[in-house]
Amino acid sequence: MIPREILKKIRQIELRTSRLVSETLAGAYHSVFKGQGMNFEEVREYQPGDEVRTIDWNVTARMNHPFVKKFVEERELTLMLVVDVSGSGLFGSRTRSKRELAAEIASILAFSAIRNNDKVGLILFTDTVEKFIPPRKGRKHVLRVIREVLFFEPRRRGTDLNQALEFLLHVTTRKAITVVISDFIGSPALQSGKGRLRPQLMLLESLAHASFNLLRQANRRHDVVAVQIMDPFELELPALGRIVLEDAETGETVEVSTGDARKRKAFAERQARAQADLGRLFRAAGIDAIHLRTDQPYTMALAKFFETRERRRTRG
Repeated sequence: MIPREILKKIRQIELRTSRLVSETLAGAYHSVFKGQGMNFEEVREYQPGDEVRTIDWNVTARMNHPFVKKFVEERELTLMLVVDVSGSGLFGSRTRSKRELAAEIASILAFSAIRNNDKVGLILFTDTVEKFIPPRKGRKHVLRVIREVLFFEPRRRGTDLNQALEFLLHVTTRKAITVVISDFIGSPALQSGKGRLRPQLMLLESLAHASFNLLRQANRRHDVVAVQIMDPFELELPALGRIVLEDAETGETVEVSTGDARKRKAFAERQARAQADLGRLFRAAGIDAIHLRTDQPYTMALAKFFETRERRRTRG
């Protein structure tokens, strides 16, 4: 029996995201993510504006006037949600944690998928694969996916994207839309001394670069999209005086003087460089990325992503 408070939370997310899906994103999802090919449906009489190359010459010869072949898209797709449930996802300096925002994004994409009769699967990972839900259709299935993203209790707290990508390549043989939802944060090297601060929750270049080959390999087989979710305090330290920071993945703590403007500036600059490096890595792997923050609305970022993909598809 699912506790009432869990059902309430899931229902709140469904209500919050369903209108956006029905009014905006379901159509954008259908337009941007295409099926595996085209299936022949029927032959009909030629109409002005039809492509000449679709003319069925055998039928045309028999009937003495032109007929064209009509094709329909082989629509059914699989959406695989690969969601990071490591310890850093529990952090949130505002009204919601990164994991709660991840659940909303997963909800939007999953409901968009089932409205287009696609299947939805889920991989939850830390530094190992914690849970796999095979792709299925239907609202009940999507509600289960949302519940697991929100409330699943992982055995471990670290992060290893390679484990998730290797598992994905093993269990998903046909091309799938693969959305990796993560903060792309690894275990930090957190030290202080001699007036220098190596910032907590640093985006680990080593984590990202170690995953580069697998990201590129996954994107060759599937259509991979990276959704990065960050909290503003992970990008810029607030001026709160002396505070104790604890790393959610290792449990390591350190006392930091955030009243020093130079340290805050150095932290922000380093994080900006790490973000830029991560962006270059995604581009090099041919992966589209959506960058979200817990303190900002996500609607515009999602709409911009779909618009960009649609323009690229149209040009192509």
